[in-house]
Amino acid sequence: MENKSQPPNQINNNFIQEIIENEQKSNTSAKQLVTRFPPEPNGYLHIGHAKSISINFELAKLYNGKCHLRFDDTNPLNENPDFIESIKKDIKWLGWNWGENLFYASDYFETLFEYATKLTLDGKAYIDESSQEQIRQLRGTLNSTGTESPYRNRPINENVELLNKMRNGDFEEGSMVLRAKIDMNSGNINLRDPILYRIIKTPHFKTGTKWKIYPTYDFAHGQSDSIEKITHSICTMEFEDHRPLYDWLIENIHIHHPQQIEFARLNISYTVLSKRKLSELVEKNYVQGWDDPRMPTISGLRKRGYTPESIKNFCNKIGVAKRQNTVEIQLLEHCIREDLNKNCKRVMGIIDPVKVVITNYPENQSEKLEAINNPEQEEMGSRKIEFSREIYIESNDFMEDPPKKYFRLSPGKEVRLRYGYIIKCTKVIRDEVSNKILQIECEYDPNTKGGYAPDGRKIKGTIHWVSSSNSFETKVNLFNNLFSVEKPDEYDSIKEVINPNSMETFHNSRIENHLLKAMPGDKFQFERLGYFCVDKIDSISNLPIFNRTVTLRDSWAKIQGSTNPKISQS
Repeated sequence: MENKSQPPNQINNNFIQEIIENEQKSNTSAKQLVTRFPPEPNGYLHIGHAKSISINFELAKLYNGKCHLRFDDTNPLNENPDFIESIKKDIKWLGWNWGENLFYASDYFETLFEYATKLTLDGKAYIDESSQEQIRQLRGTLNSTGTESPYRNRPINENVELLNKMRNGDFEEGSMVLRAKIDMNSGNINLRDPILYRIIKTPHFKTGTKWKIYPTYDFAHGQSDSIEKITHSICTMEFEDHRPLYDWLIENIHIHHPQQIEFARLNISYTVLSKRKLSELVEKNYVQGWDDPRMPTISGLRKRGYTPESIKNFCNKIGVAKRQNTVEIQLLEHCIREDLNKNCKRVMGIIDPVKVVITNYPENQSEKLEAINNPEQEEMGSRKIEFSREIYIESNDFMEDPPKKYFRLSPGKEVRLRYGYIIKCTKVIRDEVSNKILQIECEYDPNTKGGYAPDGRKIKGTIHWVSSSNSFETKVNLFNNLFSVEKPDEYDSIKEVINPNSMETFHNSRIENHLLKAMPGDKFQFERLGYFCVDKIDSISNLPIFNRTVTLRDSWAKIQGSTNPKISQS
């Protein structure tokens, strides 16, 4: 479903829009604009795909056109229905709807084979029995021209007969392929007799065992666009060198010719967006699946607590250009903070708790204190939190031998409890064996309700807390960058740049009882700690488990002060 709260034009004006508008001005009878998003169902969508989705769907919306969702399912070795469903779910979650325009390249297998047969009959394609390694060697390099295959001048009738036998499954995988006959001396290696069909006997999840040969991506992609009467094929810059091949195929088959326009793919610091590398992360168990909150996949970001609005806003801010660039990950984090800051309730949670006993507060007594849910959104109101003799604070909010300018709790020092009272540390109790702090004893000033001293004494430190009797114990996951270097793509091995501290789990965190009924996807700001999202409900305890989406600190302001606030050139 489309997100109706978004402004009519979510993408900044860019060179693609300029091309379309110039076309419309010069051609008053221009056809309805039709774009498409054509994912391969061999993995989950990632944040780079979100940029492409936003561009294609927004352009269709802006110019009263339509955007197709087409799965390029031409390789049954790596594709499955689970990826199909995850892609559909992610696009809908982002707020887009393809309506009746859902297609598969496999819908066109018969037509594509007819195209291949036409090229073969016209002497523009041939069956090559060279091995994969031989074809690679004969193709040459970027610095040397290719060499014609010994099968290149096979008679047309023999090529047609072999192509039909390939379709019937008469030959083994790898024994032969269908190649276009273009130009082995071309400076563009994509035009050196590219492979159009190969033998694959793995059943297809849609067509079953009907087909024994499958079109390559390069052959199916442009022709599928043509069949669907796509007007503008918007794709990333790596397909620029493939465009002459797509043009050659369409012109020689004599079919509708979409206009291909390339834009720079998305690169983000401390992130990989190569599907091959993302697959490696999953397959080698560096992460806990495609939807691991450390992954840049749409499902991973959703599980971490990102919102569709924050991702769309990110795509809008980075813009659309032809020049390759690397976007700082801090901009993505800024976008989610900006969204959650306006829309999240504040609560108090303790990640790594230590018990505090307020010795001069009566036992078996408690009181209700007023806490504001969001100071920037008055309509969110307030809630009652419980104050009692036993509370929990963060372990790092206490230090026995603090340095200068340490304004949190320490022996003999006072600190303000958020929405509560001023307390002073009087004693520390440790385990005799491990020396670990078991509890901290404090006294409170009953005249400082709300955290303010009537005598005017200044208390510089304010810390958050939860009552022992009005909080529950659960698991909280904290995340850092998955990679320890800014540009992990520059390294041959993922393993050498994986951040070993990308995830830290706390099993005894304490959260206000206010969140006991929180459901997966619910989002909150834990005061002083960051923004958190309910990951799931624990199957044993039936309590919500939380993921930290992002910390409160926004370093984007520092980046904005640099020469180029948005990107660093690759």
